[in-house]
Amino acid sequence: MANATFEIGTEYVMLWPGNADARTACKVLKRTAKFVVLNIDGFGLKRCTVRAAADGEYATPLGTAYLAPTVRARRTYKWAD
Repeated sequence: MANATFEIGTEYVMLWPGNADARTACKVLKRTAKFVVLNIDGFGLKRCTVRAAADGEYATPLGTAYLAPTVRARRTYKWAD
């Protein structure tokens, strides 16, 4: 999925680098050209910068530290994995 973008109303997966089994659902509530507002399960609303990568957009709603979780636009949340 080249150049995936965040879309309002879509749920995405936030992955944690320190634990391969940890997945957190995030829903996009608002989107502008530079920012996205996410409703993250267990953390509430977070406004963060949208960044570009080769495979599409991504955001780091809990900071940019070494083991900070990442939300990528190509990872939509599927309840029946």
